[in-house]
Amino acid sequence: MKSLLFTLSKQWPYHLLLIPAVVLIFIFNYIPLYGLIIAFQRYNPSMGFHSPWVGFDNFMRVFSQPNFVQTIWNTIFIAGFQIIGGIIVPVVFSLLLNEVRKVSAKRVFQTIIYLPYFLSWVILAGVMIDILSRGGIINTFLSLFDIGPISFLGDPKTFRWTMIISEIWKSFGFGTVIFLAALTSIDPGLYESAIVDGAKRWKQTWYITIPSIMPIIVLMTILSLGNLLNAGFDQIYNLYSPIVYSTGDIIDTYVYRLGIQQAQYSVATAVGMFKSLIAAFMIFMSYYLADKFAGYRVL
Repeated sequence: MKSLLFTLSKQWPYHLLLIPAVVLIFIFNYIPLYGLIIAFQRYNPSMGFHSPWVGFDNFMRVFSQPNFVQTIWNTIFIAGFQIIGGIIVPVVFSLLLNEVRKVSAKRVFQTIIYLPYFLSWVILAGVMIDILSRGGIINTFLSLFDIGPISFLGDPKTFRWTMIISEIWKSFGFGTVIFLAALTSIDPGLYESAIVDGAKRWKQTWYITIPSIMPIIVLMTILSLGNLLNAGFDQIYNLYSPIVYSTGDIIDTYVYRLGIQQAQYSVATAVGMFKSLIAAFMIFMSYYLADKFAGYRVL
């Protein structure tokens, strides 16, 4: 307790700077939680929060719909492979980029791969639609090998993988920067000793580089588990269509259609609440596993 008070006495100016952000978070994130009561009502906008109380009827209605189960599977499938690819691709690319000895060339590659991360899916969706259309550059290239045309955004079988690969392409630059930073912390003496022992570049990578950054890999993987139910609303909403609902509809787009388009506010709130509870559990589990296997603690 004394050590905590001593730390606070030294860091109080920094905590003071956090007050405006904490106030805004409380106003816009915690006060609206009162609206979750809608999930237990037959909500009518004219009656507001005084709408008839129906208990868990909205939840039972949601779980009885076969489309909802498929939506959960779609979300886990897309988000799961995005998490896996979002770890493997940045690790591999950071190892390859680390072998580039010319600093200027390395910076150019870093900038190129990092740029898509800052672009909104509202912008990228238009680009992707043009590139992946039947007359787009991808199908034009595949036609040179007598392949296609492939309906990347109109075929339920390919839509999932199109979402997974495009999201990995967009965001792997951020992960690459993190793993490149981890690579700079490796002791150069380890490589010098390996060279003296006759180890080639591949063995140096396998026995020194990868084990040295493994704690960061484990940490990033575990922390990503909290996003297992976040498959990317903005990406899928801007690229999907009713023809691919069977494989492309995720929880967030399902909630949007129920609440905004169909005005089923109570049912949409029930679905959102269900997702939030599962996501909160996953986040707590990810922090527990991060502390257990990577030594990462929030407090």
